[in-house]
Amino acid sequence: MPEATLMVIAKEPLPGRAKTRLCPPCDPEQAARLAGAALVDTLEVVARTPARRRVLVFDGDGERWCPPGFDLIQQRGDGLAQRLAFAFDDVGGAALLVGMDTPQVTPALLSGGLRALSRPGVDAVLGPALDGGYWSIGLRCAHRGVFDMVPMSEPGTYAAQRRRIGQLGLRLHEQPRLRDVDTMADARVVARQAPSSHFARELASL
Repeated sequence: MPEATLMVIAKEPLPGRAKTRLCPPCDPEQAARLAGAALVDTLEVVARTPARRRVLVFDGDGERWCPPGFDLIQQRGDGLAQRLAFAFDDVGGAALLVGMDTPQVTPALLSGGLRALSRPGVDAVLGPALDGGYWSIGLRCAHRGVFDMVPMSEPGTYAAQRRRIGQLGLRLHEQPRLRDVDTMADARVVARQAPSSHFARELASL
C-alpha cells in the first residue's frame, strides 16, 4: 500500500455556492445537484484507491458528506492557496490532493500520483487541467511556500504553480491532463468520459 495520504478538498454543494458557472443554463439547485454528484463520484474513486489514509478536507457540513473510512478535516485559511497549504500541514507527510471538479478521475490516475511520490527522484506531483488550472497536487512533505505567489482559479494557475515548484528546487512529476467541470460544455464532455458516473446520470436527468 502506498505510504501516502489521499485528500479530497471540497466545499458543500449548496445552491448558489457550487458550480455557479453552470448557471445558466442550470438553475442554482441543478448546479448544486451536479456538484454533489461530482463529489460523490470523487469520494467513491478515492475509496477504491489503495492509500495509507483518506481525508476529506471540507468547507461546510462535512458529517453529511464524509464516507466511512475517511477522516474529516475542516478547511482553514483565507483563500484557496492558504487552504491548500493548511491541508498539507494538517495531514503531514506525503499526500496527494484532488478537488471535486473531475468526476471522471480513476483509481489508476490517483495510484499513479501516489506511486510517483514514493520515488526517490520526485518531490511534487501536479496534474494539469485543460482550463489552465490543475486537478491534482502532491507533496512528499508539507511545504507551505509551494503556494506562495500562485494565483488560484485563473488560466495561468498551473503554469504559476509549476514555476513555483521549480523555484523551490522540488523535482516534479506531471500527471495526465484532465478537464475540470466549469461550464455546461465541460459537463457534457466529462459525462461522456464517465457514462456510468453519478455525475453523468444527474446531468441526464436535468
